[in-house]
Amino acid sequence: MVIKTLLSSFAVLMLTTVAAMDAATLKLQLPPEIHAVPGIETNLYFDNAVLAVAPDNYVFDVSCVKGRNDAKRWRFTASAEDVGVYPLELKVFDDNGEIDSAVTTLIVSPRDSGSGRDITLLLIGDSLTDASLYPAKIYKNFAAPDNPKLTMIGTNGPGGTPTGGIAHEGYGGWTWDTFLTKEIPTPLHDMQTDAPPYFRPSPFLINGTFDFAGYLRLHNGGRPPDFIVIMLGINNILTAQDDTIAQTVRKLLDNADKMLAGLRSAAPDAIIGVGLVTPGAKSQDAFGSNYACGLTRWQFKKNQHFLNSEMIRKFSVGPDKKLFLIPTNLNLDCENNFPAAEEPVCAGSRTQTLRQRNGVHPSGDGYDQIGNTIYSWMKYHLAE
Repeated sequence: MVIKTLLSSFAVLMLTTVAAMDAATLKLQLPPEIHAVPGIETNLYFDNAVLAVAPDNYVFDVSCVKGRNDAKRWRFTASAEDVGVYPLELKVFDDNGEIDSAVTTLIVSPRDSGSGRDITLLLIGDSLTDASLYPAKIYKNFAAPDNPKLTMIGTNGPGGTPTGGIAHEGYGGWTWDTFLTKEIPTPLHDMQTDAPPYFRPSPFLINGTFDFAGYLRLHNGGRPPDFIVIMLGINNILTAQDDTIAQTVRKLLDNADKMLAGLRSAAPDAIIGVGLVTPGAKSQDAFGSNYACGLTRWQFKKNQHFLNSEMIRKFSVGPDKKLFLIPTNLNLDCENNFPAAEEPVCAGSRTQTLRQRNGVHPSGDGYDQIGNTIYSWMKYHLAE
């Protein structure tokens, strides 16, 4: 009986210690701004804003005069009467009380921002852009009444070519440095006859030099775009570990500086948005499906959180007053809007279960959420 009592006390002590360690290392992260437009839902998913092994163990309390505080998110669909600027504070509690808090600003822009204008947009990214789904959502949103006419710039699109007005420069597996260095196409394998888009050289390299002005002469009549949105970083951090992530991010940001300088030199007045890296699927099942034993969801989440923290620190107060962060990390439902499929609970079982099966690529609904975030950010700048 004494032994059982001692073991029980030890178990309680261990659980308390683990919980205390988790609370001590919990890190809350919010970007400077969250953007909304009447008629489009805006979300702040709590798991996306916090670095914790078990976020469901915490209470998240949002203080804002707009929206509602649900169990796993703050959500808000603005109306025309909501246009304005509002402070938003997120607090995190455990059994012992408040352990962290962060603030941001909710900005609701008019639905008719930019109406009557003609604008151009260049999207630069990796496989999330190459899928062409969030670009299509942006295009669809701008096709609605009370919007400017949107023209997308790019040599890639649905099926590998600009189609139906959807164009971009997004390529699976690419990183910031790929756009700076990939001068020649990737050689085809013996059995390949068609090269997918990611085999191409960087569209911005001309005679071995990053030449954005030359790119614009070839693909936009020499005119710089009104907006440039960059969604990169996932492929940089996939293989990083705790002891290499800082060095990985330093190299990434050095290459980001080079690309941004090259873009800015040819587009001095463009509004440039750098998207915060999107989180991965909610379940380790998704990462196991893609990476076997090569990557855990927790490692990816730590890497993504570290990179976004550095991006917030660097780009929130930089010297370029037309360079902004886009909060693409918050408005993505990682539990419900990633691909999933029914499969047996184990080999030979007649019982089926639903398991996520893609670690970093959302479903169509998830891509729509990313597109809505970028659209709302653009509408804010069109309202200025």
